[in-house]
Amino acid sequence: MGTPRKGVHSTRGRNDGIPLGRIAGIPVYLAYSWFIIAAFTVIAYGPALLVRNHSLGIGAYFVAFAYALLLALSVLVHELAHALSAKAFKWPTEKIVLNLWGGHTQFETFIASPGRSVVVALAGPAANFLLAGAAWLMLGAGVFTGVGDTLTNIFMWANLLIGIFNVLPGLPLDGGRLVESAVWKATGSQEKGTVAAGWAGRVIVVVLVVWFIALPLLSGNTPDLSYMLITILVCSFLWMGASGAIKNATLRGRLHLVSAAALAEPAVGIPNSATVADVLRVAPYGTPAVVICGPDGRPQGLVDPAATAAVPASEISTTLVTAVSTPLAEGAYVPRTSSGQELIQYLAQLNGGEYAVVDDVGIVTGLLRQQAVVTAITGKVARRSGRL
Repeated sequence: MGTPRKGVHSTRGRNDGIPLGRIAGIPVYLAYSWFIIAAFTVIAYGPALLVRNHSLGIGAYFVAFAYALLLALSVLVHELAHALSAKAFKWPTEKIVLNLWGGHTQFETFIASPGRSVVVALAGPAANFLLAGAAWLMLGAGVFTGVGDTLTNIFMWANLLIGIFNVLPGLPLDGGRLVESAVWKATGSQEKGTVAAGWAGRVIVVVLVVWFIALPLLSGNTPDLSYMLITILVCSFLWMGASGAIKNATLRGRLHLVSAAALAEPAVGIPNSATVADVLRVAPYGTPAVVICGPDGRPQGLVDPAATAAVPASEISTTLVTAVSTPLAEGAYVPRTSSGQELIQYLAQLNGGEYAVVDDVGIVTGLLRQQAVVTAITGKVARRSGRL
């Protein structure tokens, strides 16, 4: 919960949930999944509050719901701390979303450093510790009585636990940024730091499962069902987040291998008014690849070698190249100098799996296939697909 996430594109709107407005210019959303944790809080804590104070009656469930709202407030302050500390470094914040797992702060593109990453990450838990301290002072001063005192006490412990939990040294928790930044500083590679922090997160999951589930079972005790369910849900979330961080960092570490010039196979361009005979002159054995270009010079299609070979010799001079070609997707051409994240983002917006590669003056120099790009990123042969 609360780990800052860096992104390039947003998914604003209905997918984010209910808009709650803006705080310091930052859009805040309440995801529909939040109502799941709110309902769980009411069901789990309502009866417990009723046992402790019979006079509450049905009001115990309203108090439990108030507790869920206080948790949401705690998470909101946590995420705002991330966002406002990032603002000091001129990192643009895209949105804050409160959800089933707590919440997250989504940033737009920014340039990070190990030190700044730690400051932004730990600002969240620090805010929770401050809230816990303020609640402790109010309890000591006897500011509230009755239900108010109960909620203040719960608020104090909730923020203390949120703060402690989030400083555990493993992703996706905020404390994972400490591990990431330390390895990043030592190796000069943020990707290596992220992978290390992701594995640390997995270790934390194993420790939590052993401590809260395995040891009680081995000792002959029967763990509380709701307690066990919370542990399983939290550990599942942590494991998915840690695994996602490892996967994304591994992919980022391979981006330097993604280059249009390096991955493209040789190709030549011919006008769409050419004939099959012209194709056979430039590619007599099916290589290099032949790209058809329109009157404006833009790539339009790709010659099919099998279809070309099937044209009778007596007809090669009269059969237009368009009869033995397949169309390229609209705009399916990339500059020869494109590479890395820029190339990936551009290809992700295109349909089709083949892209002409052109030089600075628009001359076709190669053909880039989606499979080659995916293989370079993942190290695995890609399945045939229409998009990256």
